[in-house]
Amino acid sequence: MSNRWLEGSGIPCSPDIAYCMEIVPFSPAYAPAFTALNRAWIERLFTIEPADLKVLNDPQTAIIDQGGQIFFAVERGVAAGTAAAVHVGNGRYELAKMAVDPAHQGAGLGFLLGQAVVEWVRAQEQAQSLFLVTNSSLQGAIRLYERLGFHHAPMPPGSEYARADVYMELTEL
Repeated sequence: MSNRWLEGSGIPCSPDIAYCMEIVPFSPAYAPAFTALNRAWIERLFTIEPADLKVLNDPQTAIIDQGGQIFFAVERGVAAGTAAAVHVGNGRYELAKMAVDPAHQGAGLGFLLGQAVVEWVRAQEQAQSLFLVTNSSLQGAIRLYERLGFHHAPMPPGSEYARADVYMELTEL
């Protein structure tokens, strides 16, 4: 899957548009960007936790090899944002590790990355639900998830993240 979008508009690029972001699936070449983009926001707002390290240290093994996918918003070969679909089993996927470089925030990349994850999960035959956990202090992110169709639900027991106090789910796949 590869889609080219005029940044922030949801409008497909044409060859005469100079500034475009391409939403692309995981490539090992982008693994360092996945780690750097996510470390930056987590360390700025919270503390890196063991569950973060498991994914950030080896996204290929932790996400891709487990039946998930990672998407990147790329401009001229440089990743400006990322989001992952983590397969947790039994037809359940988690939207996780969404990050956009501060220089590109507010331009709609988070929404485009979220859409890429939702569309990819919907294309998986066994997919039954897509969920996420986040923190109530991240109001902008929560509004983004609501625009993507996620709804609030009770937090199930046993979250891997101490910072997680909001649970949202998309069951209309």
